Amino acid sequence: MHETLSVLVIDDDVTDRMAIRRSFAKTPLQAKITEAETAQNAKGVLADDSFDCIFLDFRLPDTDGISFIKQLRLEGNFLPIIVLTGQGDEQIAVELMKAGASDYLAKSHLSPENLHSLIRHAINAYRAEQRVRAAQEQLRQTNMLLRQQNQELEAQRQQIERQNLRLLQANQHKAEFLATVSHELRTPLNSILGFSQILKSQTKGSLNDYQTKMVDCIHTNGESLLYLVNDILDMSTIESERLQLTPHFFDLTTLVQEVASEMLWVAEKKGLKVSQMIALENCEVYNDRQRLKQVLVNLLSNAIKFTQTGTVTISVKTLATNSLEIAVQDTGIGIEPEQLSTIFQPFRQADQSIVRHHGGTGLGLAITHSLVSMMQGFITVDSQPNQGSTFRVQIPHTIAG
Repeated sequence: MHETLSVLVIDDDVTDRMAIRRSFAKTPLQAKITEAETAQNAKGVLADDSFDCIFLDFRLPDTDGISFIKQLRLEGNFLPIIVLTGQGDEQIAVELMKAGASDYLAKSHLSPENLHSLIRHAINAYRAEQRVRAAQEQLRQTNMLLRQQNQELEAQRQQIERQNLRLLQANQHKAEFLATVSHELRTPLNSILGFSQILKSQTKGSLNDYQTKMVDCIHTNGESLLYLVNDILDMSTIESERLQLTPHFFDLTTLVQEVASEMLWVAEKKGLKVSQMIALENCEVYNDRQRLKQVLVNLLSNAIKFTQTGTVTISVKTLATNSLEIAVQDTGIGIEPEQLSTIFQPFRQADQSIVRHHGGTGLGLAITHSLVSMMQGFITVDSQPNQGSTFRVQIPHTIAG
């Protein structure tokens, strides 16, 4: 210790106070000593100044050492206190330590060496305790802050849960509404398509060219609207988790050829070719034929829609035991890299200008993605702008269920 210590000596005996001063003078310590004769005087001094250590006479005119120490500690003053006693009474020593004294010393044993040792240990212990108290206070404040933050986070979590519940309910209501509307639209649409087909067959009399053109327009637009209604109905059924697969055994090669044949006329109207590449070790698969056909039709129709020249290729191959890959490759407009992450989301298309130019709702790939997931598979896409896209579907040869 090389700093100047501020020491308060509380003793009503001037001789004892002088003895303490002389002992300090003979130690390596530098000390500024302030004196008080009574406990009352000492309290006034402590209120006006700060100290590093207190030397306290056990018996004062207005109190005793134990009572004085207890009062200081109750007031939150934890300065190191060394008590000077007239004689070495072990019982008193125990009571002093219990009250909060740092140490005690019989006046008959007062010496520079003892004083130096006592004050050095007392101040070191006090400063260590101060560091502990500071750390405990910091920890208390940190814990209080954490509790407050936890409470705020819990309130935010509950708010988010309530909002999520409202969103889920709103989404459920939307799905139910769309399903109801779609069902209600199907009946008149089927009637429109049926009657337009009858008119096209001219079973009720001849139609002139203009009338035939108008009937074709009614039928074409009716079919487009029916596809849209079916997509909305499928999406709402999927979102409400009411769509169930009905798997059975069927020939996948036959299904691929069937879909390619049905889509061929659409491709030929645009001057496109449709090719097939089938390399299956076992053509018989266990899946929902209708829904897998829907996946293939969606992918092929998308490829044809966004391809102006070239070829659309559908390929099927066995990857491993109970696993196969269906790929649809086109030479169309492709997709920008930053837009690939959203193409499987409902009502999203890679570019909104596509909606104006090519039409569609943006539901086809979302439905396809959901159906493939229900088949315990996954779908990926590789695409380069102006070079074309390849959609790959991997599904089990035999799905569960």
